[in-house]
Amino acid sequence: MTFSLLALPLGLLIGVSLGALGGGGSILTVPALVYVIGENPRNATSASLVIVGVTALTGTIGYARSRRVRWDPGLVFGVVGIGGSLLGSDLNRLVNPNVLLLAFAGLMLLAAGAMLQRSAQPSSLQPSAPWAAVAGLTAKRLVGVAIVGTVVGFMTGFFGVGGGFVVVPGLVLALGFCMPEAVGTSLLVIALNSVVALAARGGVTALDWHVVIPFTAAAMAGSVVGGGLAARVPASALERSFAGPLVLVSVYTATKSILGLV
Repeated sequence: MTFSLLALPLGLLIGVSLGALGGGGSILTVPALVYVIGENPRNATSASLVIVGVTALTGTIGYARSRRVRWDPGLVFGVVGIGGSLLGSDLNRLVNPNVLLLAFAGLMLLAAGAMLQRSAQPSSLQPSAPWAAVAGLTAKRLVGVAIVGTVVGFMTGFFGVGGGFVVVPGLVLALGFCMPEAVGTSLLVIALNSVVALAARGGVTALDWHVVIPFTAAAMAGSVVGGGLAARVPASALERSFAGPLVLVSVYTATKSILGLV
């Protein structure tokens, strides 16, 4: 019962980050499951796929209602990421849990750094060209889409995270999306990659549903709140507010995993 109650505020926070930013704060899911709930790292990454995937799908529906999801490019990103997702899921089974968490700490620092950089220079994240010109995409842009999609798929499979902090700027800079459309489409990509990664892991039979269900329900509610915040609060302010906790949690995770290794 205590675990279920702890899952509620954590899930709400993670859902808000997904709904508002299309990713970033959702990377806190695995550390929350490991250090607060008490899950082992490998099960935590699988549970994270369910929580983040279902929450992303909820957010996608909300953004789609206001026509801020680009379905065609979102599906392209999802399909491109399948190979990376399968590879990441296979590697997840082979890595020492403490090594997995140490790598995860580094990923959180990268996410925090990316968020702080964008918040400090919001004008630099501007569309480069409209998606309407997709037929005229250069080979360089197509390669960029393939690389970003594969990297995001790998992160989803290996770490159990959505990778929205990579997808959102990729959609804006490579495909010319405006920020709301990038966030909405990023949620679609995250949901697709989560399904593939879960299938590669053999489903959800080993999950602790007493934790996953309340966590996911709270995250779904948070994604609705986050979608509303995105329409009222500048993205730069939201990113700064989530970057701080990411840095703190990454330092804690790195310290615990190093101690576990030695």
